[in-house]
Amino acid sequence: MPTATAVRFLNQATFGAVDADINRVSQDWRIGWMRQQYALPRGSSHADNVLALHTGDRQPFAVYADHVAWHAYMTAPDQLRKRVGYALSQIFVVSTGDAGPGALPTAAFLDLLEKNAFGNFRDLLEDVTLSPAMGYYLSHRGNRKADYPGGNTSLPPSRVPDENYAREIMQLFTIGVVDLNLDGSTKKSSGQDIESYGEEDVQGLARVFTGYDYDNSRNNRERFLVPMIFIPGRHSSEAKSFLGQTIPAGTSGPQSLRIALDVLFSHPNTAPFISKQLIQRLVTSNPSPAYVRRVASAFVNNGQGVRGDMKAVLEAVLLDNEAMDPRHITAPGNTLGKLREPVLRFTTVARVMGADKTAGRSRVPDLSNPGTGLGQSPLRSPSVFNFYRPGYVPPNTRVAAAGLVAPEFQITTDSSLPGYVNFMAGHLTRPVGGLAVDLAPEIALANNPTELVARLNLRLTNNTMRPATVNQIVNAVSALPGTSEANKLARARTAVLMAAASPEFTTQK
Repeated sequence: MPTATAVRFLNQATFGAVDADINRVSQDWRIGWMRQQYALPRGSSHADNVLALHTGDRQPFAVYADHVAWHAYMTAPDQLRKRVGYALSQIFVVSTGDAGPGALPTAAFLDLLEKNAFGNFRDLLEDVTLSPAMGYYLSHRGNRKADYPGGNTSLPPSRVPDENYAREIMQLFTIGVVDLNLDGSTKKSSGQDIESYGEEDVQGLARVFTGYDYDNSRNNRERFLVPMIFIPGRHSSEAKSFLGQTIPAGTSGPQSLRIALDVLFSHPNTAPFISKQLIQRLVTSNPSPAYVRRVASAFVNNGQGVRGDMKAVLEAVLLDNEAMDPRHITAPGNTLGKLREPVLRFTTVARVMGADKTAGRSRVPDLSNPGTGLGQSPLRSPSVFNFYRPGYVPPNTRVAAAGLVAPEFQITTDSSLPGYVNFMAGHLTRPVGGLAVDLAPEIALANNPTELVARLNLRLTNNTMRPATVNQIVNAVSALPGTSEANKLARARTAVLMAAASPEFTTQK
């Protein structure tokens, strides 16, 4: 397999293409590499790593979730699991920000996503629902049945079940807000979108999510590492009607939960809704309807009659012709690709520059500040709606005029763009959080700027740099002195920084 093709694939499936993975993909092809990734052990958990960092340390506890996530994304060998877990964290959002559940529950939640990355979506949905972090973040932890004055159900209740999770599990985690065809297009009635659920569905489903809370028989740390438990006396025994289904009155809480999650899992919207978002997070912002249909079909049936098989879905996403075939990139009217979000820009450059070889444990902090950091940091979304919406359209742009979406542009601002360049310049001279930076291969080519840029073009952009961009970087490097070792280092840093700021790198194709 050509090296550029391997790099393109790895830029979709990992946090940055390093030589070892490039060689494996080139030798074993994509499916061979994916199967090797499936077989890799998960290693130590994020939650265990948070606790290990906290032992004997006096930093604010919240920073440890940042440290462990960044370190894993930069260094872990099971890159596919980590990359898919990160994609899922942008669909099933829990944040460790000011209103979040804290470092330990959030780290445990990331473990949960990665555990299910190669499993079944139905199991993922149940684990997310019973997660202490999600229970805290979307407020169904401690949710109680309706309270009727004097126990008289004919009177208006003085308290009703919290509806937050019931609404978001439909809107964001499974079916979306409008009815969909298998290819992700919206169904119409008299020219109008058809709403997939209404307020009565939310109210009925909210009753399902009553009676769950932390397992307080555990200590203050352990209760965040195990699923929430069911407390029968807090559960609504009323009938629960939603999405055309009714769970009879008196059905137990755990059985009600199983029925409700089965309904959502089997809903015809769920396959295209989730499939399109996974394509957007890994490959391209504007997949064709045919691409979405192929992935959604794999979600519906993995070829052996199993629905929700994540391995089948991921293979459909990453091995599809629209993801693999370089001819799609150069085709007239091509819309393949996406803006590379700040987290992935940093990890890609850092891994190519040797961060995967970091000795010991790095401590990369929260990089959410757009002026001093990246304007984005894992597990630091400002809301349950992620850093950006999957259907975001930047106003007054050619993207909008073409009827396309560009989700990552929602966090692309006048401050975040120069902030990213300044941050990367600083990282190349003073590595962030103890990450390794190895510029030896670039320094060795410092007096051959054409070869130096060719190396970066291949490893960062899978040979998509336009000739004008190549010439601009070559000329800038050539204009610098190249006699001393310090001169060569300056040339290498300049080339890397300019490549990392190039439009061909900031756009993943």
